[in-house]
Amino acid sequence: MKPAVAAKPRRFVLSIRAQLMLFIGAMTLLSLALVWGVITYALVPQYNRKIQANLNSKAAAITAMIDQSSQPIASRNFGVLALNNEFWQSVGDAFLNKQINVDGCCVDFSDATLRCLKAYESMYPCLLHESTGAFGGEFGYNVDTALVIQMRQKLFEEGQLYQIVRAGSSQQMLVGRLSADGRYGVIVSTSLAQISTAAEVMRSILMPLALVLLVLDLIFAMLFSRWFTRPIERLSAGARQIASGNYDVQIALKHRDEIGQLADDFNHMAAEVKRSAQLEKDILANVSHDLRTPLTLIKGYAETVRDITGDDEPHRTEQCNIIVDETDRLSALVNSVMELSKVQNGAEKPNLIDFDMSELCFEVAGRYDALCDQNRWTLRLEADCKAPVHADPAMMERVLHNLLGNAFHHIGADGVVVLRVKPQDGGCRVEVEDHGAGIPPEDLPYIFDRYYRARRDAGRTGTGLGLSITKAILQQHGFAFGVDSAVGQGSTFWFTMRDTRPPA
Repeated sequence: MKPAVAAKPRRFVLSIRAQLMLFIGAMTLLSLALVWGVITYALVPQYNRKIQANLNSKAAAITAMIDQSSQPIASRNFGVLALNNEFWQSVGDAFLNKQINVDGCCVDFSDATLRCLKAYESMYPCLLHESTGAFGGEFGYNVDTALVIQMRQKLFEEGQLYQIVRAGSSQQMLVGRLSADGRYGVIVSTSLAQISTAAEVMRSILMPLALVLLVLDLIFAMLFSRWFTRPIERLSAGARQIASGNYDVQIALKHRDEIGQLADDFNHMAAEVKRSAQLEKDILANVSHDLRTPLTLIKGYAETVRDITGDDEPHRTEQCNIIVDETDRLSALVNSVMELSKVQNGAEKPNLIDFDMSELCFEVAGRYDALCDQNRWTLRLEADCKAPVHADPAMMERVLHNLLGNAFHHIGADGVVVLRVKPQDGGCRVEVEDHGAGIPPEDLPYIFDRYYRARRDAGRTGTGLGLSITKAILQQHGFAFGVDSAVGQGSTFWFTMRDTRPPA
């Protein structure tokens, strides 16, 4: 008994539908994590930086006005404060006309004594200047609180000021600058919105929001993946049918996207596979038929020689010649099949060298002199100009022989075949022209197929593989080829040779 072979464990593979659902779910979680990170680590600092830059610009504009004043903006004589009314009027106008927009801000002016010169308030409550009024009474501010004096001292000691002060739930950002001569200080401050509280609230609602979004995304991914994979499943089912031998499969999809293009390509592939399979059957039938006839003749004449005409030398010689001819026919067929197979599967690689195609055509044409003289045919060579190319000369010689042999098989009443070389930029065009019956339009697309014969060629001698070998060689070189033909006017088989060498 043979030992039992353990079955290989099946690897777990996610379907496309599961992959899409997993991808969309992961992207949702990643997006929510990114939002959480921005709220936690970037929102408050970015907000504060923007407020600081705004306050800095206001403080710089105000100190610029102080520096541009031709007279001191204030003085103290024996402790009595005297203000430069002209300067303060200009400052008030700048604030009022929004040349320096201090809406929602507190502006504190002080001198080196750390006492207030003037304060402008458009913010309530202000942590620097405490309110001094009561309900029903006169409302005012304490402009020299302990906090503001402390901030002024820091400004004059350090030359600039940036501070966030807090009192309970209130926060205020302060930015300070000194005048150019260092005599006066300006502190601009504004209330900070409860950005940290807002961030905390956003973080608290992020988890339930993430759960809702994840569920919705998974439902959407399930519906989308079902719609997306349905045509792929149909293509897969069609591929299985082709694998089982049903080549009539056609996938009807109305998509105009890449999947629709894939379906069109699949249908084209199925049609080509069907045609190829039918062609293989025809090849098998044709080769079998071509093999059966010479084998039957060889066997019949060999038995006749053995049993009847062994002593009759004239008959024996005639019959042996028939056996030799049929053997040659078999050898030609087998050699053609082997040659086609080698060229198509890449076993025979082209040996690319530089040579003159016109000279090669001249050599090949010379080998048909005896055939033309015997049958009173004419092979007209039109290759007067040099045509330097880069290819395999031995393979190109086989191409020429195949095309010329085909042309002589279909030679017209005038008995003329033309071999023509037309030099072109970077190569040349080679044409083999006959003036025979021509090829019907319905046969033209298949004329280079293996063992394909036009209906009017049925019964002609030959292997039927010459043009297929030609096609394989030219495709291996990357050369364009084709045939131009009209019924009753003959055919012109052509191919273009170009320099396939990479640029230096």
